[in-house]
Amino acid sequence: MEFLQTLFGYVDSLTWGWALIPILVVFGVFITIMSGFVQLRFFGRMFRVLSGKNQNQDPNAISAREALLVSVGGRVGGGNIAGVAVAITLGGPGAVFWMWCIALVGMATSLVECTLAQIYKRKDGEHSFRGGPADYIRRGLGHQYNWLAIVYAICLLAAFGLGFNAFQGNTVAGAVQDSLGLDRTITGVALVIITGLVIFGGIKRIAKAADVVVPVMALGYLALAFLVIVMNITEIPAIISRIVSSAFGYEEAIAGGMGAAIAQGLRRGLFSNEAGLGSAPNVAATALVRHPVSQGITQSFSVFIDTIIICSCTAFIILLGDVYVPGAEGVDGVVLTQQSLASHFGDWSRYALTLAILLFAFSSIIYNTYLGENALAAITESKVATIVLRLLILGLVFLGAVAPEATSVFFFSDPMMGILAVVNLVAILMLFPTAMRVVTDFRAQLKAGVERPIFDPAKFSDLDIDHEAWNPGRWK
Repeated sequence: MEFLQTLFGYVDSLTWGWALIPILVVFGVFITIMSGFVQLRFFGRMFRVLSGKNQNQDPNAISAREALLVSVGGRVGGGNIAGVAVAITLGGPGAVFWMWCIALVGMATSLVECTLAQIYKRKDGEHSFRGGPADYIRRGLGHQYNWLAIVYAICLLAAFGLGFNAFQGNTVAGAVQDSLGLDRTITGVALVIITGLVIFGGIKRIAKAADVVVPVMALGYLALAFLVIVMNITEIPAIISRIVSSAFGYEEAIAGGMGAAIAQGLRRGLFSNEAGLGSAPNVAATALVRHPVSQGITQSFSVFIDTIIICSCTAFIILLGDVYVPGAEGVDGVVLTQQSLASHFGDWSRYALTLAILLFAFSSIIYNTYLGENALAAITESKVATIVLRLLILGLVFLGAVAPEATSVFFFSDPMMGILAVVNLVAILMLFPTAMRVVTDFRAQLKAGVERPIFDPAKFSDLDIDHEAWNPGRWK
């Protein structure tokens, strides 16, 4: 065990330690520039997914909005509450500015990777689709890269399907115990029952659950933050000035100054929105849409919601309160957010935050479960294996809830996610010209006056596209 911990420690150092974050940033900037700032060009269209009239014509298929809510439910989690607090504690208020920056470039990365997932998705049943990086590696790069798809799938299964679900169970049980005094076993059993009812219904039931849970948790948390901002409206300009000044080292908030702010902001931002990590494309591929870029734009919007909106809410709750003291030790993580919220509204708000954490963690569990299933499908098509995986995940959620120390067994999760990101970045870099061809097709249709562009696979006959998944006739 000690050997494995040392080995994965080296992997973590080689990826998250110093190399991967700069690569993700540089790659995001590269995509932004080479695509002509695609995330800004299509920013107005991102909000169209919220309108019911823009949903698909098949009520049995996953809509663009449902895919958006599943991915938001997965992206929005502990990182938005505890992670932002850690970033501010270790990097000062300036870390928030760099979180915003990484979100803006991450929006372009997410648009490209999710567009690729749509291009190479395959039909999986009468009304459903499946895809993701494993498929665009195999179909886009060729079957000689099948081994790379398997490496990706194993890392996705280990990190998201297994490890992170145990951590989420631990997060929920810990929050409920601390605020309500409820025994971890009771929380664990309840979480397993509710999760089981959702995940055994497959991606369609997961999407339906997300369609209810995600708006409730997001709007509830936004409402609390909005009240905090309204109550302290006169202080907002000073807080924004403080964030920018600290970001560029003009206001020394902590030891390390600007360097600490950049490091923490970029790291926590990437962990939160997952842009470029290769997780969200698995969900993006499930949606029935008219054009691959449509879902790319939608998933770019997911990054915006996660980091620019939700993470900013946590930042304002903390910075407008009187609990956070720059450079002080002791209170950090979720406790800092809890105490900051209590400083605005009183102790009752701790219960509201506990509910938010519960919903955030639950939505992450069902999201992570689907990622694990999709990874398994890239390795084997056995239905029995899928059922075994679901039971294993429920067991790990319960174990994480009742035995918090047991989560230390999943020390491999972050290193595996690092490898996952490297593999995905290599793939989308090699397939970037293909993605831009499809983006160009989307733009050309818009320029020609087509309100809602339709993807015609016949224009891309050189690509290994599943024509059953892409039937332009259904939209006419």
